[in-house]
Amino acid sequence: MSENKDPQKFVYDFTEGNKDLKDLLGGKGANLAEMTNLGLPVPPGFTITTEACKVYLDSGDAPTALRDEVSAHLEALEERMGKRLGQADDPLLVSVRSGAKFSMPGMMDTVLNIGLSDASVAGLATQSGDERFAWDSYRRLIQMFGKTVLGVDGDLFEEALEAAKDAKKVTVDTDLAAADLKKLVKQFKKIVESEAGRVFPQDAREQMDLAINAVFDSWNTDRAKLYRRQERIPGDLGTAVNVCSMVFGNLGPDSGTGVAFTRDPASGHQGVYGDYLQNAQGEDVVAGIRNTVPLADLEPIDKKSYDQLMQIMETLENHYKDLCDIEFTIERGQLWMLQTRVGKRTAGAAFRIATQLVDQGLIDEAEALQRVNGAQLAQLMFPRFDDEAKTELLGRGIAASPGAAVGKAVFDSYTAIKWSRSGEKVILIRRETNPDDLEGMIAAEGILTSRGGKTSHAAVVARGMGKTCVCGAEDLEVDTKRRRMTVGGKVIEEGDLVSIDGSTGKVYLGEVPVVPSPVVEYFEGRMHAGADDADELVAAVHRIMAYADRVRRLRVRANADNAEDALRARRFGAQGIGLCRTEHMFLGERREMVEKLILVDTDDERETALAALLPLQKADFIELFESMDGLPVTVRLLDPPLHEFLPDITELSVRVALAESRKDANENDLRLLQAVHKLHEQNPMLGLRGVRLGLVIPGLFAMQVRAIAEAAAQRKNAKGDPRAEIMIPLVGTVQELEIVREEADRVIAEVQAATGTDLKLTIGTMIELPRAALTAGQIAEAAQFFSFGTNDLTQTVWGFSRDDVEASFFTAYLEKGIFGVSPFETIDKDGVGALVRSAVEAGRATRPDLKLGVCGEHGGDPESVHFFHEVGLDYVSCSPFRIPVARLEAGRAAAESRGSDSR
Repeated sequence: MSENKDPQKFVYDFTEGNKDLKDLLGGKGANLAEMTNLGLPVPPGFTITTEACKVYLDSGDAPTALRDEVSAHLEALEERMGKRLGQADDPLLVSVRSGAKFSMPGMMDTVLNIGLSDASVAGLATQSGDERFAWDSYRRLIQMFGKTVLGVDGDLFEEALEAAKDAKKVTVDTDLAAADLKKLVKQFKKIVESEAGRVFPQDAREQMDLAINAVFDSWNTDRAKLYRRQERIPGDLGTAVNVCSMVFGNLGPDSGTGVAFTRDPASGHQGVYGDYLQNAQGEDVVAGIRNTVPLADLEPIDKKSYDQLMQIMETLENHYKDLCDIEFTIERGQLWMLQTRVGKRTAGAAFRIATQLVDQGLIDEAEALQRVNGAQLAQLMFPRFDDEAKTELLGRGIAASPGAAVGKAVFDSYTAIKWSRSGEKVILIRRETNPDDLEGMIAAEGILTSRGGKTSHAAVVARGMGKTCVCGAEDLEVDTKRRRMTVGGKVIEEGDLVSIDGSTGKVYLGEVPVVPSPVVEYFEGRMHAGADDADELVAAVHRIMAYADRVRRLRVRANADNAEDALRARRFGAQGIGLCRTEHMFLGERREMVEKLILVDTDDERETALAALLPLQKADFIELFESMDGLPVTVRLLDPPLHEFLPDITELSVRVALAESRKDANENDLRLLQAVHKLHEQNPMLGLRGVRLGLVIPGLFAMQVRAIAEAAAQRKNAKGDPRAEIMIPLVGTVQELEIVREEADRVIAEVQAATGTDLKLTIGTMIELPRAALTAGQIAEAAQFFSFGTNDLTQTVWGFSRDDVEASFFTAYLEKGIFGVSPFETIDKDGVGALVRSAVEAGRATRPDLKLGVCGEHGGDPESVHFFHEVGLDYVSCSPFRIPVARLEAGRAAAESRGSDSR
């Protein structure tokens, strides 16, 4: 749906927008408008657009027209509510909340109760008939405003609040009386003046304007930028700001606030899911500072509001045709909707919900395929804890985000990051997490909290990241200052191993062994759909995978170098081998045979070395052709960086020097050292390898081609169906390929004549050098297929040595936003991708039937698979365990392009 927007209009009333204006109004604002349009009880308000935010961030100041537009909408809101912002006798109070296009839970800022001051707090007390409520609201405003807008350390407010509770000998803030809260307000104002260097503003409009700017600024906080990098959210979108008239959940026991899901975001099961907290404001629930009650408990507390909420949840799920995440407040028995969005969910829930919605007739199979992704499928393939293992249960919390996570206990984000960078696996343990813990959450294997529920900050963020999480484990007493956790008299110190099960909520002492995922067992043919929970998940995966396989155009092959990997890949759905690395066949005992071949002095020695290798290669290929019978097998001729098959020059030099000092030098070592010095390369990845090695060492490639041809002939004579493809690596010019192909054709003809077989072997090349991509039209004259080697192509296009740069400076590049993601992980569409696209076009212009594939690591990356579909490749090839992911994403790419074509 196109966005009909006035470029000069920066503010929209909730009655003016709709859910399709997320780019302009952000997700929160668009959905508040949509609920308003549906006639649901939404407090009146207005949204300041993302365009205003962009102007502010670019120029450092809000658009000139914004103040007047805000004033006009504020006046309309005051007229509607019958009260003015901050007036002394009956003040209108508003919240100022962020709302980007994509959900970023807890990453940006919110300020509630704007409009309260020393003058208006008394009016609120009179109007509400509840002095305690008024002063509680005021202390909340100063606390949130001080931290969010004025940059005061939030711990100072928390410490003052804790001291007030200790003085009264109470444990929760609801037990503080009005007099206590009045004292706390004075303390909070002193903290603001001391730390911010200014008094807390008493003018309501100044509060609102400063809060709006603070929300704009929060788009570029470190935690927000880190979250966007983690979730691959573009950094130039900006955030909208929602100004909403306040409704109060902290007006006593007949008031409260909660978060609800139309289905369980952890499992996908239908039912009543969510959390409710009496006498509280919205931030109390997600912050996890007080333990909530299950949403079902709202029914006996306030059946009228409960029944209304259930009806609204059904309305929203049918309208959005998806799991909805809802925030609501009850003010003295009146239900108000504060937010809805399509909810984050676990990987298992995503697959279950997608198929459930198909069965309910809300979406079709094509849409169900778009509701899941390869990253979620990969999560489902992770191992799980062994139910039969002997374990020591420490406690149980809420299963917030599934998975089996084992690591050393750490109690703050700094330690989690530090230990993780040292190679340690850690579990981050907190009472409750907050947005400042994000880096530690990313570094940890899993997150464990003693407070909060499925809607707490820890749970929501962990689900979004696919990170294992257990929340609300109340039996665990977490002492972050002493860096330990106690339960039932047992003390778990920092560094002790713990295991957490995000599917059951169980917490164990020590390391619990893991077993394969049921989804992996399904792909390997060892599990079928049935009635229990695991089988239900497998059934959902099976249905969506079957549809993906029906609609995808891209075929999916495997990178496999031996029969075992090939057979596993075939079970996982591989449609052939896209890359067999023959150098991997010469590791271990065979390494010395290649070393001899490289270092020989005479033709006779070379012939002897090649003759020894030929039967070994032939046996390797026979096994591969048997395991992939009837499917293509692309064999890449030898492509080792030379140093992989030569003795280490430093070790050899030391050995010779020591021998010479003892005057017992070995003649063979001296000869070997001379040869290694002669062949030593400063940068072997750009040296004598690939086609260059085949041209420099006579007979090397001919031996490999003969082994392939003889193995194929033997398999064919045994009534098999071998489909071998010979791939020449590291070609930079067509002349290299022509020389090798001429020799290969001669060898194949000899084998055909000797065996009486007709071998339909194809010969192609890898496109892994920029020059090869730029001259692809010429190279296609001699190649029957191209396979893009995007690992090397990325290295040579960027000038990166993969073995070095990822450890040395990629972290800094990611943190500075130079990369959104490593170009070795997801293909660089603008650079490497542009070469791939042009090579495809030039190659097919020369040879229209040119077969095209990719065999770099990008072949199993979800985002890259979509790019390869778009540019017209015939197949992708990846490691066996990535094959299901590639199949799924190839189906999603095809369904997505069909949808685009139909529009």
